[in-house]
Amino acid sequence: MPRRYRPPRRQVEPDPKYGNVSVAQFVNRMMRGGKKSVARRVMYQTLELIEARAKRDPIEVFEQALKNTTPAIEVKPRRVGGSTYQIPVEVEPHRRSALAMRWLLAAAQARGGRGMPEKLAAELMDAAQGQGAAVKKKEDTHRMAEANRTFAHYRW
Repeated sequence: MPRRYRPPRRQVEPDPKYGNVSVAQFVNRMMRGGKKSVARRVMYQTLELIEARAKRDPIEVFEQALKNTTPAIEVKPRRVGGSTYQIPVEVEPHRRSALAMRWLLAAAQARGGRGMPEKLAAELMDAAQGQGAAVKKKEDTHRMAEANRTFAHYRW
């Protein structure tokens, strides 16, 4: 990573079917080995499953799931006087959505069951209702930050 010059962030084009930037970012995170068409197919199958099961707009469910798994605060290690403290810091907006998407994908992959569209649909619907492994991960992160609140004055 460059020390002085920070390259500008690239703008993500909205996905072709729903015209949603978050869906396009999620597809990019899901992609393995540059196979975007496979990732898109999995995502669209997931959204169709959500629409069939939840009887709601799948983009609404997806956005709600993202919102429920987005962390506001996290801990970062910092060495002070020979010992390492976990310092609670606020998460910057771009990283918030990246963490939420990463946690949703990891939780979906860890689920047992059929193919990826089924697992991802189940995880997104759980997260939209405020439950599931991804939401638990967010709550654990918040709990850890709350527990280490006493070290907040070491923030840099």
